[in-house]
Amino acid sequence: MNIYSQKQRWKWLLFAGVLVIVAFSLWFSSRLVRKIGESEKRNVELWAEAVKRKAMMMEATNALYEKIANEERKKVELWAEANRLLSVETVFEDPDALGFVLQVLRGNTTVPAILVDENGKIIMSRNIDSVTASTPEGLQAELNFMRRQHDSIPINAGPNRTHYVYYKDSEVFNEIRKSYEDNERSFIKEVASNPASAPAIYTDSSSQMILAYGNLDTVRIKNDSDYLFEQFRELKENGDTISVSLGPGKLNYIYYMESPQLQQLRYFPIFQFSVIGMFLVVAYLLFSTSRRAEQNHVWVGMAKETAHQLGTPLSSLIAWTEILRMKGVDESVLTELNQDIKRLEMITERFSKIGSQPKLQNENVSEALVIAMEYMHTRSPKSVQFEYKIAPKVYAPMNVPLFAWVVENLVRNAVDAMDGQGKIIVELQDAHQLVYIDITDTGKGIPRSKQKTIFEPGFTTKQRGWGLGLSLCKRIIEQYHKGKIFVKRSEPGKGTTFRIVLNK
Repeated sequence: MNIYSQKQRWKWLLFAGVLVIVAFSLWFSSRLVRKIGESEKRNVELWAEAVKRKAMMMEATNALYEKIANEERKKVELWAEANRLLSVETVFEDPDALGFVLQVLRGNTTVPAILVDENGKIIMSRNIDSVTASTPEGLQAELNFMRRQHDSIPINAGPNRTHYVYYKDSEVFNEIRKSYEDNERSFIKEVASNPASAPAIYTDSSSQMILAYGNLDTVRIKNDSDYLFEQFRELKENGDTISVSLGPGKLNYIYYMESPQLQQLRYFPIFQFSVIGMFLVVAYLLFSTSRRAEQNHVWVGMAKETAHQLGTPLSSLIAWTEILRMKGVDESVLTELNQDIKRLEMITERFSKIGSQPKLQNENVSEALVIAMEYMHTRSPKSVQFEYKIAPKVYAPMNVPLFAWVVENLVRNAVDAMDGQGKIIVELQDAHQLVYIDITDTGKGIPRSKQKTIFEPGFTTKQRGWGLGLSLCKRIIEQYHKGKIFVKRSEPGKGTTFRIVLNK
């Protein structure tokens, strides 16, 4: 198993591990959110139940209030009727009737009342504060207050005569009413102090008037008059509703929704993994850049050291050639030897240019391509056929020695892929601003999963290969010539086509 197969395997294992961690985290956070949401809902329901019980108590208090008010009015009506009977002379003839009338008159000890004639003149009063009753002005002020509080009770005092009784609520009744108002204020305060941290708004039966609210931004409510109504519309449209009965025909409503903390917690895992993902991507890019820079540094150092090491034996070979020529060695042998020496000089030049930006000149791509292909043709097995489809005189900026290196590497790989038997087709197309060079073989093909990794340093399918050839091709074409090289198409068992794209 080569280094890239191991790398790919580790990538999938790490990816699977990340998926397991993310899935577990999402499951756990979702479970936590669900539990908190259920707890929050129970708190709101308990709070709503407490509000309902408070409302029932208020309902009972209101009923008692109405009952006492009716009893006091009846008491005043009896007191008024007793006063009317005293004006009838026959009541004095019946001791029992007179005793009942007097008992009624004495029985009203709590409800303040004033009897006036048809002209509004005060005839008598009952249960009025002694200080107030001591002056006519005090009695008149008390009468005016009674007229504003309750309707009068008319009394038939004889032919064409009608007296009126005015009264006000007793002190006992005032205490009960104050207690009722205190309970109502406490109820509204209890609505506002929602213990569930959920925003809530309490409205009347028409859902138009806001009576109280809880867990809303009070500062913003003071500064923005529309904020409260915007929140009310939000709760009404997207939240839940609890109805509160405050008496017969009186049904108020509480609108609420889950708290902002719960909403944030619901989306927190997504935000968290997004931030972690962004951090990992940035870290990966930084580490990849650093690793690539380190690889480039090592690559350049190795190339220059290779060129330096080749320089010494090349100088010796040139000297030995001259010595052999002086000794009369066959010239044809020396010619072949000189060709190999020139080849080694070109290879040394190629390695020496790695790491520095080569000078590009407008060259005839067709001629350079044919020369490189012919060089490989003479060094390939006889069973390998070469076919050319090359447009003549196509020019582009290029460095001929480095470009020839790329072509030689591609052809060498093609010959190896065909096991020394098959066909290599070379095509060159002039596409106005671009030059397309396709090198096709009839070899084993490249699996789709490896078509991107074949250009990585160290990737090889050979027993003794270093996996640097295609990586070198990619570096020369893309970094030095600003072009592109890629697998145009490949099918296992049928062959592969590499495409080189150069800018004109």
